[in-house]
Amino acid sequence: MSKKLKLGIFGFGVVGQGLHDIIRTKALNFEIVKFAIKDASKKRTLPAELFTTDKNEILNNAEINTIVELINDPVAAFDIVKRALTSGKNVVSASKKMIADNLEELIYLQKQHGTSLLYEGSVCGSIPIIRNLEEYYDNELLHSISGIFNGSSNYILSKVYNEGLDYDTALKQAQDLGFAETDPTSDVGGFDAKYKLVIASAHAYGVVVKPEDVLNIGIQTLSAYDLQYAKEKRLKIKLVPVAKELDDQHVAMFVLPRFVNSDHFLYNVDNEYNGVVVQAAFADQQFFFGKGAGGHPTGSAVLSDIAALRYDYQYEYKKAHEKKDLKFTNDIELNVYVRYEDESLIEALAFDYIHERFYSGNFRFVIGTIKLKNLIANQSRISAEGAFVACTGDLKEIKLHVLTDLATEVL
Repeated sequence: MSKKLKLGIFGFGVVGQGLHDIIRTKALNFEIVKFAIKDASKKRTLPAELFTTDKNEILNNAEINTIVELINDPVAAFDIVKRALTSGKNVVSASKKMIADNLEELIYLQKQHGTSLLYEGSVCGSIPIIRNLEEYYDNELLHSISGIFNGSSNYILSKVYNEGLDYDTALKQAQDLGFAETDPTSDVGGFDAKYKLVIASAHAYGVVVKPEDVLNIGIQTLSAYDLQYAKEKRLKIKLVPVAKELDDQHVAMFVLPRFVNSDHFLYNVDNEYNGVVVQAAFADQQFFFGKGAGGHPTGSAVLSDIAALRYDYQYEYKKAHEKKDLKFTNDIELNVYVRYEDESLIEALAFDYIHERFYSGNFRFVIGTIKLKNLIANQSRISAEGAFVACTGDLKEIKLHVLTDLATEVL
């Protein structure tokens, strides 16, 4: 039998309102006691007594047994979630940056206090990827996880490619629809996708990584030249986070734009939709598809987590608790396309091997094999110079970079 949940909800923005829309259409065994908001002067559709600007009114309320955290401030969100878990309240959150930045401590807090933190809504909106990684793939060997994790950037890429809109117009449309923030850096810069990748990888591989250690290069420097190249080759450009197990000791993660052909699952994932591709040893390749942005899609994932708490559901973090030697590494090689202006950038990137080089007026690009660490070392310069980087080829081509020991060579 399910238990009665008394909810204290932080945030009444796009996701908070979407969640409320869904809740009021269903007969569920829980009750919304109070919403915590920032601006009390804003007109709202619900009775004023349902709202408070004092977080303590919710956190210190013994009647409330479940906290739903849906705010945009990751520092404030962590304080709320930490206090709730420590005081014996279960939590549902959709704050991907807060979770990614503090995942190791959040796992510890749940274990120490016997509480549960669920966050399906933090990764890929309506797609239930965390629960699947946690349950369905708990005993599976996963070769890779990749996909489209950010609906805002995908919406922009779809509009510029399919409809010929310029980048700024497509971005403005995404903002007007509520898919992108006023400051779109997190979305178009690949940060949002990186946070989601870090969270998903913890459940897939049991490796908890700090987001700042993972490379993210976004789409904000996309130009007409890059679209021209993609269309000539009958490819599409997608912003794709990748987590790949290289061997039984190493897993790599990064976020980069990627050229995909018409045979790829992600080719027809357009607009605000997300798609996750899981390559497994035994289940082989599987694809998850759904809306990744918007109040109702994300609200549905949040509601699923709330419903699971009625039956005391918890993430077990099975792979994180296993004793194994798998560790995160940036020591990999991959094939990339780099469109650039200054030849010295290509020299600084120090390609291991150049497969193709092209010059025509102001359009210059190089395709070749490069060390990921060289991209990391030049990340700021790539952005400052307006260069565009994208992965080419198959994920199978991503390999561990092995330094050759000269003494071994002599022997």
